[in-house]
Amino acid sequence: MAQLDVEGAVLTYDDEGPHDGEGVPLVLVHGWTADRHRWDHQIAHFSPKRRVIRLDLRGHGESTGAGVRAVDDLARDVLALLDHLDVDRCVLVGHSMGGMIAQTVALARPQLVERLVLVGSISRMTYSRGRGLVMAASTLVPFRLFVAANIQRAFAPGHPREEIRRYIKASAATPKEVVMTDYGAMRAFDVLDRVGEIKAPTLIVHGHHDIQLPVKQMLRMAKAYPNAVVRVIDAGHELPLEKPAELTEALERFL
Repeated sequence: MAQLDVEGAVLTYDDEGPHDGEGVPLVLVHGWTADRHRWDHQIAHFSPKRRVIRLDLRGHGESTGAGVRAVDDLARDVLALLDHLDVDRCVLVGHSMGGMIAQTVALARPQLVERLVLVGSISRMTYSRGRGLVMAASTLVPFRLFVAANIQRAFAPGHPREEIRRYIKASAATPKEVVMTDYGAMRAFDVLDRVGEIKAPTLIVHGHHDIQLPVKQMLRMAKAYPNAVVRVIDAGHELPLEKPAELTEALERFL
C-alpha cells in the first residue's frame, strides 16, 4: 500500500508485480461505494507475471477526499496517479463507475490506453420517466436504506445473503457526502456520442441479470464502439464479487 496527495485528497493505491513483466501494466478502477479490494482475484492471478495497479478512489476505502460533481474529476485522479508512477501505456479496466472513469481517461488521453475493459458499465445513464422518478425519490430515504437498496439489487437472485449484508455494511461506511455526490456525477455521465473516438481494442463484460445498468443499455454502448467484443456472464451487476474467476478468465483471454 502506498499513498499520493492529489488536489485535496490522499489516494491509497497498490502497485504490484514485476515492472518488466509481461505486457503493459494492468490498471484496475473500482466502482461506486467500493474499494480496490474488489479486484483481489485479478491481483492474485495477474501480479505474479504482470505489473498491476489499483487504487481507492477519493473518499472510498482508505483514500480521503470529498465527493465529486463530475466523473471527469475522478478521471483526473487516475491520470495523476499514472503520471506519478510513470505509466505511459496500460490496459485500463473499470467496473461500473470505474468504467465511466476509464472511458473518460481513454477519451482524454488515447495514447495511454492500449486496451480498454468495461465491466458492468455504460456510456450514458438512461432512465424511463418512471424509473427516473423512483431513483430521484430514493435519495430522500434514510442513507443506510438508500445504500442497502442499491447494493441489494446489484446482485443476481440467489446470491448469499450474508455476503450481500457484508457489502452493504462496507458501502455504508463510505462517507454520505461522497456517496451522494458521486451518485449525482454518475447520473449526469454521458459520453455515448464520443465513444466512437476510442480506437483501442475494447472488452465489454456484463452481467445478464444486471438491473442497475441493464444489458439493453450496454448493447447500445457496444454498438457505438468501433473495436469492441462483448462477453455476457450469468451474474448481476457485481461481477468482480459474483463471478471473479469468470471475469479473470475473460480478461486473460482478451489480453
